[in-house]
Amino acid sequence: MSVKTVLVTGTSSGIGLATAVAAARSGWHVVATMRDTAKAGTLADDAGVSLDLRALDVTDPASVEACLNGLDQLDALVNNAGAGHVGTLEQETIDDVRAVMEVNFFGVLHVTRAALPLLRASKGRVVTVTSVGGVVGQPFNEAYCAAKSAVEGFMESLAPVTATTGVSVSVVEPGAVASEFVSNASIDDKVQDNAGPYAPALAAYLERTRNAFANAQSPHDVAVRLVDLLAAEQPAFRVLTSNAARAFAGTKLKDLDGSAVQKLTEAWVA
Repeated sequence: MSVKTVLVTGTSSGIGLATAVAAARSGWHVVATMRDTAKAGTLADDAGVSLDLRALDVTDPASVEACLNGLDQLDALVNNAGAGHVGTLEQETIDDVRAVMEVNFFGVLHVTRAALPLLRASKGRVVTVTSVGGVVGQPFNEAYCAAKSAVEGFMESLAPVTATTGVSVSVVEPGAVASEFVSNASIDDKVQDNAGPYAPALAAYLERTRNAFANAQSPHDVAVRLVDLLAAEQPAFRVLTSNAARAFAGTKLKDLDGSAVQKLTEAWVA
């Protein structure tokens, strides 16, 4: 049996790095991609695995094309690259929102579109890391949740189409994960200083978020679920990576009039 190849985006840290290492340990040939390969350091060597490290900026179609054109085989794609963002509409620009969409939504589309011909040839699969924020809209995460919701809707619509050619599509929805993602989520003094009339609500939200991430799931735990999904004979469309994620997303999935979600998230900013 030939070794299968998986391409993972956003592998410089967090879920992406943990997934690349776990997949390599499970016998996959892993194409580990990141925007700046200088950030790779010696992590792969330290983990005792061999990774095929390549530069890939998901927001740059030319970068995506160059990376994918260099592959002869691809059996799975893990769309993991993304960026957090905290802010609210009145206190930020539309360009700020566009930037979040470029990374978290259009970046996924760029890579998936380029990968599909190879995946069709191998009868492979697309696995996209979204978030429970793609299911439940969360205060001060409007742009981020909008992008993740867009990814969820896009993939849910794409799945039956690609299935006709033998390519499966899945989304993986983590809840709070202990990684550098949080520190990269634009939660800085500038956001707080510019909160204006929303300052009390933002302070309440940030306090709640710090408490939530104190008991966050590890990137390794999420990676284990991702690697299991890569190997599954009949992969599920939606995978929630923890009991907390299942309970949180479940609130929305059975909330026909929206009142349960509003009651939940209103408490975050009170």
